[in-house]
Amino acid sequence: MLALPPELTQRQATACLRLLLQGLKAQPERAVRVDAKALTRFDSTALAVLLECRRAALSEGRGFAVQDLPLALAGMARLYGVDGLLTGG
Repeated sequence: MLALPPELTQRQATACLRLLLQGLKAQPERAVRVDAKALTRFDSTALAVLLECRRAALSEGRGFAVQDLPLALAGMARLYGVDGLLTGG
């Protein structure tokens, strides 16, 4: 399982995405899961990072889901209409 850091804003986005994509390639599982429970500080960039990670997983024919998404980020995802893309739904 991949894990998000405690902070994911525009400042950390490039480094975080790079680590997530490296982790994705190293994972043998067909379904990629990202644990977001440590995430406490974020902005809308966090959604962009997660969606890019999802795109990479799907391009390899793998599933993708985020678990323990903070309520505020889940609300932002709902507002933008991408919540189903992050939960595997």
